Amino acid sequence: MPDLTGAVEGPVDEAVLRRLVQDVGGNIGKVYGLRGKDRLLQQIGAYNHAARWSPWVILTDFDRETQCIPLYLRQVLPDPSPSLCFRLAIRSIESWLLADGGRFAAFFGVSEARIPRVPDELPNPKETLVNLARRSRRREVRENLVPRPESGRTVGPGYTAWMIEYIQDPTNGWRPDVASEFSDSLARCRACIRRLTSNPIT
Repeated sequence: MPDLTGAVEGPVDEAVLRRLVQDVGGNIGKVYGLRGKDRLLQQIGAYNHAARWSPWVILTDFDRETQCIPLYLRQVLPDPSPSLCFRLAIRSIESWLLADGGRFAAFFGVSEARIPRVPDELPNPKETLVNLARRSRRREVRENLVPRPESGRTVGPGYTAWMIEYIQDPTNGWRPDVASEFSDSLARCRACIRRLTSNPIT
C-alpha cells in the first residue's frame, strides 16, 4: 500500500514528487491535480480533508507571490492537517532542477559555471533554465527546450519530456540529495516528506 498521495501543478512536478518520495525510501500512489496552479488551489481544501485519514503531499510553485512565505501558506491553507505536507518550490520547480548544477550541466550540455549557485534566489528559474539551454553544445537540447520565435511560448516543444527524463534518469540525471544542499526550499520539502514516510497514519 502506498505511503503517500500527492497533488501537483503538472507532469514535471509529478516526476519531481515521485522522485523525492522514492529518494527517501517511500512509496506514492495517485497524484492529483496536473491542471495548473489555480485548479490545484481550488481543490486544496478537499485534499487537506483527505489527509485526515492518510498522508498527502501538495507541491506548488511560489511564482511571483509578494507575501512572505509563512503568510502565504497561512492564507492558502490556514488549518493544515498534521498529515499534510504542503511545500513550495521557490520560485518554480526549475530552481530545484538547477540546484544539482553538475548533473544539469552534463545532461544538457551547458557550462556549470553559468548555473546559479543559489537558484532559490532567481526571479524566474524557468527562464534561466531556457536561457542556459540556448547556449547548449547539443543541438537537440536547443531545439527541444528553447521556444521557436513565432510560437509565442515560453519553452520549446520537447521541454516537458526532457525535464522528466532528466528527473528520472538514475545514472546521469537529477540527484535530490545534492540539489537540496543548494536549495533551502527543496531541503525543507525532502524533510517534510521523510517525516510523513517515517510516521505513517495507522
